[in-house]
Amino acid sequence: MDYVIEARQLSRLFGKLRAVDKVDLQVRRGEIYGFLGPNGCGKSTTIRMLTGLLTPNEGSVRVLGLELPRQAEALRTRIGYMTQRFSLFGDLTVIENLKFIAQIYGIVGKAEKHRVGEQIETYGLSRHSMQMAGTMSGGQKQRLALAAATIHQPELLFLDEPTSAVDPENRREFWEKLFDLCDQGASILVSTHYMDEAERCHQLAILEAGQKRVDGSPEELMQSMGANVLEVSGPDLRRLKRQLTAHEDILSAAQLGTRLRVLISDRIELPAAWLAQRLPNANREGLQQVRPSLEDVFVSCTGVDRR
Repeated sequence: MDYVIEARQLSRLFGKLRAVDKVDLQVRRGEIYGFLGPNGCGKSTTIRMLTGLLTPNEGSVRVLGLELPRQAEALRTRIGYMTQRFSLFGDLTVIENLKFIAQIYGIVGKAEKHRVGEQIETYGLSRHSMQMAGTMSGGQKQRLALAAATIHQPELLFLDEPTSAVDPENRREFWEKLFDLCDQGASILVSTHYMDEAERCHQLAILEAGQKRVDGSPEELMQSMGANVLEVSGPDLRRLKRQLTAHEDILSAAQLGTRLRVLISDRIELPAAWLAQRLPNANREGLQQVRPSLEDVFVSCTGVDRR
């Protein structure tokens, strides 16, 4: 198996805080691998160790066959990194930012002109090429940042919550660009806290408190999450939620509009019948078992509503 990232027991401490705790990771070439988790779970710290920007306290890591942190300098020209916050120069134009980044990677002369023009066209920045980057909208800044991160055609791209301040339409367009990059041979590691984005990944790890709780394809995680998902409709759902969550075999109950989404431990053999016995008559007709979602997986394997 051709892996672009291999990490074993990767850990990082800040004083007494264990920000990343013995994480094992394998990312295959040509896939989009996602980190899903809340703020503070260790996503950014892990990415910084995988890019050579931060030295692990424990464990080993190889990226593109290079051992980190010993060979971090050799890695930098082969990867792209898009940070969580917009990190380009707000007082330079779009084209000036891209030229500057190109020169950092040794792209000069005719090659620079060609590559900058290609990126401006690819990422829909033609009308903004002379605009100051600091005056751009969130979606425009995002496209510029991705253009800058890929201007040297990296083999491996790291994206740290790249769509956190972007509207749904721009997020969808952004992900189409990521699949284009994969189609061209790039491998991508992306962190997110959006469930719909996580479902787009080929493989996914759920992180919590610096630890990797589960990993696998989104479909595999949904099939093996250890719980059944049922939805209940009817009156007085807030009271019903309080009653249901008193049972130890109910992992979570969350209201979605006029429905209550209930996660029941797979220790219960007939979950629909078991739940129906605990519902008032007015709610029983609105009971149905449904397909799990990644949000259900997240709830069932992390501390959110978990017993």
